[in-house]
Amino acid sequence: MASRELNGAVLGGLRAGFAGELITPGDPSYDEHRSVFNAMIDRRPAVIACCATAEDIGRAVRWAREEGLEIAVRGGGHSVAGTAVNDGGLVVDLRRMNGATVDPESRTARVGGGATMGDLDRAAGAHGLATTGGRVSTTGVGGFTLGGGSGWLERKYGLTCENLLEVELVTAAGEAVRASGTENPELFWALHGGGGNFGVVTSFTFRLHELPAFSFGLLVWRPEAGPEVLRAYRDFMAAAPDEVGGGLLYLTGPPEEFVPAQLRGRMACVCLITYAGPVAQAREAMAPMLRLGHEGEQIADIPYADFQCMLDDPPGYRNYWSAEYLAELPDRAVEVFCGRAGDMVVPSPSQHLLLPQGGALARGAADYPVPWRAASWAVHPLGLWEDPADDVRARQWARDLRADMRPWSIGAVNLNFIGDEGGERVVAGVGADNHARLAAVKAAYDPDNVFRANHNIRPERAA
Repeated sequence: MASRELNGAVLGGLRAGFAGELITPGDPSYDEHRSVFNAMIDRRPAVIACCATAEDIGRAVRWAREEGLEIAVRGGGHSVAGTAVNDGGLVVDLRRMNGATVDPESRTARVGGGATMGDLDRAAGAHGLATTGGRVSTTGVGGFTLGGGSGWLERKYGLTCENLLEVELVTAAGEAVRASGTENPELFWALHGGGGNFGVVTSFTFRLHELPAFSFGLLVWRPEAGPEVLRAYRDFMAAAPDEVGGGLLYLTGPPEEFVPAQLRGRMACVCLITYAGPVAQAREAMAPMLRLGHEGEQIADIPYADFQCMLDDPPGYRNYWSAEYLAELPDRAVEVFCGRAGDMVVPSPSQHLLLPQGGALARGAADYPVPWRAASWAVHPLGLWEDPADDVRARQWARDLRADMRPWSIGAVNLNFIGDEGGERVVAGVGADNHARLAAVKAAYDPDNVFRANHNIRPERAA
């Protein structure tokens, strides 16, 4: 669908009193503003409203509804499905609203709806504080948190949404609303995994935790060692303290000194161990993995905010992701997981990834609509490639891996980890028991389903 051209008179209704900037086709920065990190997405909105205030957001939402334009909301623009941009509609672009203010006394942070995890991590890290964030710095705080929020610190500090204290948002009616444990509590509950269905968040307030030191280890093996390494890693994580996070992955060996020359540019098996503490303690904790005869290693102290930048998804690549959540990881599942790695596009930035769960993640509030927290492991094919000729292969690898792991799946899925996989997967992402409750909240705050460019929950009033 081509972008709808809006004349000056129509746009005048939005420009009046708008504190931010409006970008339309023909503006020099239009292509820059409409681009998202997934190069497979090429959409042309009629207008991009770069909002500076909550009032701007309310004005943009009301105007778009009056003009019959579909609305997309852009925070970090990190949705693999490209839901941050649309064809012929309005994009509410929050990137100017990216402030992050920390109160070290109360250990809280107030973060704008357009902030990335890097904005939050840097602000909190300046005070030796942190909260669970995305596994890359470029992830938008908004979509990430509203989807639950899974990251390297979740085994120690729980999901990001569990550290959420208050939210301010603009509803589909263009009205400002605050939600917390005591104010609009049902809406607040829905924002713990229900995604962007209920409004445009203008600010989040988070609980922070002391994190004066952070460290990591990257251990590298030839890919054929994968099954042995993964069995050992499975047993290692079963006894690991909550401070330990990370994952096991197959990837293209990067051109780094710690990677053996024969694995650079070729498939390698890597164990990433993160540790919420200093490197001396990390080495002690990871001792069982260090005895397996790895061929390359990097082990170091590093500021948490710096580590968050190490694995940033490079922009400009084609992307396809999916996930399956497992109740257990028996030897047969280990063999199947490792065997499918050969289908990944190599060389590329793709990752054939297995993430441990447990710890504080598993002990969190069972009430929130994040049923995937009950799994022991998350399988996450993260496809990034450059050549369109690899599109079919990359998608099929991810789908086949999911199908392979289904015998051990709990059926739930983290919606932040997948694109558009249909309505049944949305229900799986929030839980069947929670879906009706979320639909009732949706009916209360967005009865016309204005915010539907997401893992959509259709409004339906409770019987």
